[in-house]
Amino acid sequence: MVLAFEDWMKVELRVGLIENVEDIEGKDKLYKMTVDFATEKRTILAGLKFYYSKEDLKGKKAAFVFNLAPRTMAGLESQGMILAMKNSENKFKITIIDDSVPQGTRLE
Repeated sequence: MVLAFEDWMKVELRVGLIENVEDIEGKDKLYKMTVDFATEKRTILAGLKFYYSKEDLKGKKAAFVFNLAPRTMAGLESQGMILAMKNSENKFKITIIDDSVPQGTRLE
């Protein structure tokens, strides 16, 4: 599938500061994260338990899809998506953003 440039421009990627990370009862993959985007805080769920501890994620700035339609998972609403990729060991790694970039900044 080829994505037209105009469609790509509809995707709003923003820097978010992960303020809090919680376990979700009965879910062995999912974390519930509170993410600060400067103008608002959102709840975002991510299947990162096998790859990161809560302490490893808390306080990190990462890239998120900001304008993704909310999705219900594990009975909770996720209001965005963290960007991650698999490394050479087939483990997910999130996109870490330098501390000099303020949360809420739109990626260009």
